[in-house]
Amino acid sequence: MKKEFKIAITIFVVVFIIDQVVKFGFANLAWDVNGPYMSLKLAYNYGVAFSMFSFLEHNLKYIQLIIVLIATLYLFKNQNVFKEYYLPIALLYAGGVSNILDRFTYGGVVDYFYWHYLFDFAIFNIADVMIDLAVVIIIYKQIKQSREEKKQKEINS
Repeated sequence: MKKEFKIAITIFVVVFIIDQVVKFGFANLAWDVNGPYMSLKLAYNYGVAFSMFSFLEHNLKYIQLIIVLIATLYLFKNQNVFKEYYLPIALLYAGGVSNILDRFTYGGVVDYFYWHYLFDFAIFNIADVMIDLAVVIIIYKQIKQSREEKKQKEINS
């Protein structure tokens, strides 16, 4: 368990720092660049994915902090879950906590990747990509585990 925890902390710190440095650059150093397919353009998201719940703008950071605290308590009580999913948990926490810090620091989440070739897509950031990657890993592991259990049941039948 100690090994997984150290790896998770390292991943968290590295992803968190990279994300915050890049966001600082966009928010304070005008790193905007226009491209033919994708642009790097500063935008603030006052809601969550696709600006949902933006009406909770000022309270959202506190709601999200409560969710992180509840999730952390759950993981302390269910250490087997952490051991199984420490990689996606580290990515999820790094992205989530970084976005929460943005709300306290900048008033909203700093976004900057803007895909606009053939269609306009929501503007997003590295933290969002890490959160999505964490969810994909969790889903993959769940599907894999389900298939293994099904195969095991067929063997035992």
